[in-house]
Amino acid sequence: MIPLRRRLEYTSGYLTLGLLKQAAAELDAIKGDAAQSSGVLLLRMDLYHQSKQWRRLVQSAAALAKQTPDNEQGWISWAYALRELERIPEAQDVLHRAEPTHGTTCAVLHYNLACYACLLGDKKEAMTRLALACEMDAQFKTEARDDPDLASLQDEIANRD
Repeated sequence: MIPLRRRLEYTSGYLTLGLLKQAAAELDAIKGDAAQSSGVLLLRMDLYHQSKQWRRLVQSAAALAKQTPDNEQGWISWAYALRELERIPEAQDVLHRAEPTHGTTCAVLHYNLACYACLLGDKKEAMTRLALACEMDAQFKTEARDDPDLASLQDEIANRD
């Protein structure tokens, strides 16, 4: 029997190499309570993200966010998967629920909220969130210029530089 730690190492290696079937097989071999541990959920999220299995990513990320609400990755991935499913109001709601815990430290939370607000037609909220994200992490200034979710704000973004 292969120990859990070793299976997680194998899975991580397979994911790094893009060997998704092998990674899935390693994760599927994990049974019982261990299958819902945060380490397994994080690797499942990576697998589902790489393979664009958005519904499965929603399930794993939601489970992680509920199990370990202090881990921002669960919230971010949950909302991202909902956005990929074009369920933008739900994605926005997920990040609003995460904001009390992660709002002062997680720039990507605000960046994604800017994208969702923009897609929903709330340009003022989008610009406010984008400014906050850029203040927290300057890389978002560059990223925002080419983000299709922020397409309707490109003039405002260009004028802020």
